[in-house]
Amino acid sequence: MSAKEMRLQKYLSECGETSRRKAEIWITAGRVQVNGRPARLGQSVHPSKDLVTVDGRAVAPSPKVYIALNKPRGYVTTLHDELDRRCVTDLLKGVETRVYPIGRLDRDSEGLLLLTDDGAFANALTHPRHHVPKIYHVSVRPRVTEEQVARLQNGIELDGRMTAPAKVTVLRSGSDRSVLELVLYEGRNRQIRRMCEALGLEVARLSRVAVGTVKLGGLRSGQWRELTDKEVRALERAAGLRD
Repeated sequence: MSAKEMRLQKYLSECGETSRRKAEIWITAGRVQVNGRPARLGQSVHPSKDLVTVDGRAVAPSPKVYIALNKPRGYVTTLHDELDRRCVTDLLKGVETRVYPIGRLDRDSEGLLLLTDDGAFANALTHPRHHVPKIYHVSVRPRVTEEQVARLQNGIELDGRMTAPAKVTVLRSGSDRSVLELVLYEGRNRQIRRMCEALGLEVARLSRVAVGTVKLGGLRSGQWRELTDKEVRALERAAGLRD
């Protein structure tokens, strides 16, 4: 099965027609056809080439939604929160599709958060083997030393294993603090804060400014926009979904 094909049951589910399990019942009952022929269980279809019908009615997946949000501090990256804290989905006024975050930003962090209803896209972007870079601007106290920068770059042991090498640039330094740019290629829980804590650095402010080639730019705090087709294609290439 090629990367662009999918099981018929999954296709019907992604089209919003029914669940995968119920799709099997429909197929067995002869309600589903592919290119004018009765479908069979386990069959694969190519969404852009094959015509799938249910009871003679053509079905097709709805366009996927890809969103960039500038998450403010104080919001949790969940759809619902049992502690009644503010959730990032509260900011998505006007978004009718149910989307979910790709990765996380902790409550005290801010910046670029991607959201989508495309499960394959989200899974590919967050899979460790793809190493999609994420760029952060981090204000730390006290002033960072060259040795601390080197340790951040080379990796720090967290939970018994080393973090992946990171790219670290000192953007500016004052008498009692520094602002760093960190490029990470993995995403562990509260990773930057824990790396800095291990070096005796306190994170005063943490903002994600880019994911892959998608940049936060001039998007205001709490505001969102749809990704462009070009941005989506670039992320798909970075995540191995497109040549």
